[in-house]
Amino acid sequence: AAAAAAAAQAPPEAFQAGQAAPFSSAAPHRRYLLYDVNPPEGFNLRRDVYIRIASLIKTLLKSEAWVLVLPPWGHLYHWQSPDIHQVRIPWLEFFDVPSLNKNIPVIEYEEFLAESGGPFIEQIYVLQNYAEGWKEGTWEEKTDERPCIDQPTYSVDRQKYYRGWFWGYEETRGLKLTCLSVQGSASIIAPLLLNTSSRSVMLDRAENLLHDHYSGKDYWDVKLGTAIGGPYLGVHLRRRDFIWGHRKDVPSIQGAVKKINSLMKLHKLERVFVATDAVADEIEELKRLLPGMVRFEPSWEEVELYKDGGIAIIDQWICTHSRYFIGTSVSTFSFRIHEEREILGFDPKTTYNRFCGDEEKTCEQPTHWKIVY
Repeated sequence: AAAAAAAAQAPPEAFQAGQAAPFSSAAPHRRYLLYDVNPPEGFNLRRDVYIRIASLIKTLLKSEAWVLVLPPWGHLYHWQSPDIHQVRIPWLEFFDVPSLNKNIPVIEYEEFLAESGGPFIEQIYVLQNYAEGWKEGTWEEKTDERPCIDQPTYSVDRQKYYRGWFWGYEETRGLKLTCLSVQGSASIIAPLLLNTSSRSVMLDRAENLLHDHYSGKDYWDVKLGTAIGGPYLGVHLRRRDFIWGHRKDVPSIQGAVKKINSLMKLHKLERVFVATDAVADEIEELKRLLPGMVRFEPSWEEVELYKDGGIAIIDQWICTHSRYFIGTSVSTFSFRIHEEREILGFDPKTTYNRFCGDEEKTCEQPTHWKIVY
């Protein structure tokens, strides 16, 4: 009975993660790193986490052959277009994957399934903070296996496999799960990964890892002359969830309009492009108060083609090429526009700007992160 139970806990050898399926016997001998983030996190925070994990892969590659498995896109908070299939979306729908491969080796999730031999991930680490926190003045980078602080979002099936969201691939199963308290940059867990025998490892809640060198050379290497931009003002005005959180540094519609009009007059611009998640009534109010307002309003066919993530990238790209840009405080959507404008060579004074709350006493502007070549 014990032998039967043990056999039930492991997949057939030919279909274990790391074992080549019959049609992929020539798959390279390398290890696979997968990751995911907290489900409510948005598109742009996830792009930022990719940069952190890419730095980790660079550290691992100094010792062993690893490849980063790109987590499929889907079920994001801001992706609310109805009747459009927006799960299991590969990265090639939004990004130039061959360009990513020039920096670190990456593969799509379905390539991992074909190459590794089946929908199995040998080890899942659920990353978490330290329950005891840290005291000011005693920060240190560290990692330890600890009891799970929160109940992991996985269930155990009858074969003792771990089942979960897995980017919409319900057939995926985890063989082992461990909670890991982390405090520090992404590469802090490299020794742990190098010492594990698992060939495929997933880091869940990977947003708990920090950048190895934020805005350093590696940071800009992962990212994709002087520019002046088109004759319009670029605006990112975050509303919905920021308003629900009662953020004091987000302006009212009237406050935003006042600032926009001021900037258009100052820079002698007649058009303003607005990227916003505002509700329909707020958008109509903006149009009424801003005669020069322009938005990208895709057709149904364009939404089906590009999906909500692609529409967001289009909004960002138009803002990136504006004569002057102003964004929303602590929004990763605005941060990505800052970075793209920095890469293109826009004057920082026209880039690192944000709206102030109507009652905000001290309105600190975004930090200027310079490219390191």
